[in-house]
Amino acid sequence: MTKSTYALDIQGHRGARGLAPENTLPAFAKALAMGVGTLELDCAITRDGVVVVSHDPALNPDITRGPDGKWLQQAGPAIRTLTYQELQRYDVGRTNPASAYGKRWPVQKPVDGTRIPRLADVFALVKKSSNETVRFNIETKISPLAPDETTTPEDFARKLISAVRSAGMAERTAIQSFDWRTLAVVQKEAPKIPTVYLTVEKGFMDSIQADKASSPWTAGFHVSRYSGSIPRMVKAAGGAVWSPYYAETTREQVKEAQALGLKVVVWTVNDPAGMRRMIEWGVNGVISDRPDLLRKVAGEMGVPLPLATPVRP
Repeated sequence: MTKSTYALDIQGHRGARGLAPENTLPAFAKALAMGVGTLELDCAITRDGVVVVSHDPALNPDITRGPDGKWLQQAGPAIRTLTYQELQRYDVGRTNPASAYGKRWPVQKPVDGTRIPRLADVFALVKKSSNETVRFNIETKISPLAPDETTTPEDFARKLISAVRSAGMAERTAIQSFDWRTLAVVQKEAPKIPTVYLTVEKGFMDSIQADKASSPWTAGFHVSRYSGSIPRMVKAAGGAVWSPYYAETTREQVKEAQALGLKVVVWTVNDPAGMRRMIEWGVNGVISDRPDLLRKVAGEMGVPLPLATPVRP
């Protein structure tokens, strides 16, 4: 099939969660080896101020074994209460096969002995791969509903900005969040780093809360003041990218957002039919746990594919 001029940003979710332990160096190496445009990842801040890569503010028993080698029986300590060295005592190299979460990833290959990495380690891995084009889509895992789980939005954003700048990766990084307070800090203090506005209405939570007078997630913005248009609200907030849950998104919303000058990057698409639909709609990017499948679908549709750069974690 003839290659098209349409550019799709293939983003590996948590590296390549469907294939390797999430948010770990093996997962990011897997994604680089197959070829992605962007590494999507989450971050947390340790007690001693180190930016580490973790989806959960507290250690997740579905993926974490303690120093004794046994699965945690319940949520472990909050990462903000542990130093980076204390965090290294925990193994996140496989999912707990007895958990419902573990059963979701039947082809994920474990890598026992894997630790939660620093963001700096991910940047170093990419430099080692000699991939000079892959980007980073970094989420601040923070909730206005659980202020004690993390540091403050201001401190979180500033430490993340500092880590990105220290690695010389500001030009290749975007910062995303459901908690728009952190994005406001990024826009003020690092205006050259694009901000990505995550939204969800019907999934695991409702960040928009259109049926209420306000939402704790959206930093004082509310969709009712924008005629019910989430893209218009994101634009008003100063976002560069709107990142909605793909199953809630319509073709009309994609076109509206792009007409406003926003890019649209949908999450998290793992089935080929959904991938094909999003590509047909012309979204700018797709986040997927299975970037291998996304590459296959995109390639079959004539979409140019990103460079593969194998590297050992």
